[in-house]
Amino acid sequence: MDRKRKPDAETRRQLLRLAAVGAVSLAAGEVSLAAGGVAKSADRDVLDVAIIGAGLAGMTAARDLNRAGCESFVVLEARNRVGGRTYNHDLGHGVISEAGGQWIGPGQTAIADLARELQVESFPSYYDGKTVILAGDARVAQDFHGKGGGDESIGAKLGELARGVPSEAPWKAQNAAELDKLTYGDWLVQQGLNYEEEHFLGLAAKLTLGGAPAQLGLLHYLSLLNSAGCSFDQLESFKGGAQETRFVGGSQILSNKMASELGNKVNLSCPVRKISGWDRDVVELHTDRGVVRARRAILALNPALCNQIVFEPPLPDGRAQLQRHWPTTAPMRKTVHVYERPFWRDDGYCGQIYQVEGPVLFAYDNSPQDGSVGVLSAFVAPGALPSDSKAAERTLSAIYARALGDKAQRPTQFHDLDWGRVDQWTLQCIHPIPPGFWTKWGEFLHPAVGRLIWSGTETADIWAGAMDGAVRSGHRAALQALGAMAHRSAEA
Repeated sequence: MDRKRKPDAETRRQLLRLAAVGAVSLAAGEVSLAAGGVAKSADRDVLDVAIIGAGLAGMTAARDLNRAGCESFVVLEARNRVGGRTYNHDLGHGVISEAGGQWIGPGQTAIADLARELQVESFPSYYDGKTVILAGDARVAQDFHGKGGGDESIGAKLGELARGVPSEAPWKAQNAAELDKLTYGDWLVQQGLNYEEEHFLGLAAKLTLGGAPAQLGLLHYLSLLNSAGCSFDQLESFKGGAQETRFVGGSQILSNKMASELGNKVNLSCPVRKISGWDRDVVELHTDRGVVRARRAILALNPALCNQIVFEPPLPDGRAQLQRHWPTTAPMRKTVHVYERPFWRDDGYCGQIYQVEGPVLFAYDNSPQDGSVGVLSAFVAPGALPSDSKAAERTLSAIYARALGDKAQRPTQFHDLDWGRVDQWTLQCIHPIPPGFWTKWGEFLHPAVGRLIWSGTETADIWAGAMDGAVRSGHRAALQALGAMAHRSAEA
């Protein structure tokens, strides 16, 4: 099949035209927004759907609407770019390094399918060779063979517990109340682990969810394991796990390609400040560049970001409390060292570095597929490095030199992105849900409120928090909007 051809496009267009009788092309409204004007308030300018957020969720929803034949929609993005929590550093000569979400693995079929449709190729992450562990003055090199480390029996116990925790609604687990009283750290302590085992299990959770085990609800961690087929290795490992594969051109390329397809339906630098009339037939979205009126609004946002929008009337208490209590404690900071070549491979190292009680939570080989340049990326502990970029580069270079040799002292480029400081539209990268949260507020995560449809990776039925979850949530939100359009048409 020609990948560029829209499957059954004409059939879907005819159905949607019937389902959206009276909808008018968005062309005039788009031009006014793009020119910084105010969308007119006449009924003929009411859109079928307005999408807030141009990350993977929002762009997927917009693309689905477009492919279904719906033309009466717009995407409103606060940033001056698309991609949300995916972002590429351009290293030159066609080489990139991802500053945000970047990996996919087995079971993450939604984003893999999207990449194939967009003709974005993938390649395996590099993990061949020894990993270096730094602890004080000690240095240990060990080949983990692409696995996450830790006690396999503990992974098996976690997997068995996860079978009873539905990823789409962990609060519905039979023993949800009991599990949600505990932190993941509480449970690990009960297992009688030694320091090394507990450290690696805890670090894996921190890298995946952004919080130490003492901060993470056990119920939440089990729900994510359920997404990964109840397999600890599938969740936390490179080999056979969620970190197994990268995209040629970096993960942001997916949103960039979708934006190219959608053209001027995507409006950048257009934050939504207020949403009024969500309980009526037409919702009004007040932006910095005017008012947009729509019959449905898809909010493809981290729930905590919804707190930056004024809702009139106020949202129902349950939904408002969920947003108010959503954690914002995991902004993450990623750095990039670029070298003339991946020299560590010559010495049998995979480029992965763990530092106990230091700024480097985890460094890894993020070089391009052909190894034409060497790239070491790192997740850095919040507040553990100087904010000054040059000082941060020197500190990390010295750590890398201890792990991999003196050549690490001579990077050709350095890039640093602290997601907690980059802009007000991120707040955090992943969501370390604390104990007690899901059983108290979880039921309010998915249901639409009036004309508002909730999307974003946090709302996904599986792989919530991952790029795959974002894509799945975008598909679901588009279906909800299309279903509402069809229902409205049937009533007309």
